[in-house]
Amino acid sequence: MPDTRLALLRWQFDLTWSLFEYHLDRLTAEDFRWEPVAHCWTLRPTPDGGWAPDWADTEPDPVPVPTVAWLTWHIGWWWGVAQDHLRRRPPRGRTEVGWPGDGAPAVAWLRDLRGQWLALLDGLTDADLDAPAPFPWPEPTDLTVAHTLAWVTAELMKNAAEIGQLRLVRAAR
Repeated sequence: MPDTRLALLRWQFDLTWSLFEYHLDRLTAEDFRWEPVAHCWTLRPTPDGGWAPDWADTEPDPVPVPTVAWLTWHIGWWWGVAQDHLRRRPPRGRTEVGWPGDGAPAVAWLRDLRGQWLALLDGLTDADLDAPAPFPWPEPTDLTVAHTLAWVTAELMKNAAEIGQLRLVRAAR
């Protein structure tokens, strides 16, 4: 009998992704670095043709409003690092995660991350769900791979909602 926890986690992820696709299909290149307020975080061009995210090691107060660009980079960072951990690879540092740019390149990057995630999920066994998981929790805990899978979907849903709201506000202007 298949593990119902794995089936439920996969269903939850697929549902979240389908809601995200609604916005991904409608994003324009101009949506990505639109700054809705003066106090925001975005991605800035670097001299070598790449992109650098605004960042602070201690969360500022007030927290800056992120742009769609920053949010898509952020998804790529945390999701890639989650996959690194689950695949038992050395996790990439924040500065090692490049952002591909506005519009179609960023959307394609996110869809590729989804494909990688689905391949990872398809390779899991029932026993894997109960294995200890060191990420995204900073200290050793009794949390498992199942917890990490649930966290990925929750984090994706939060970021998808933020991107969707920014897209809707910009379109309404």
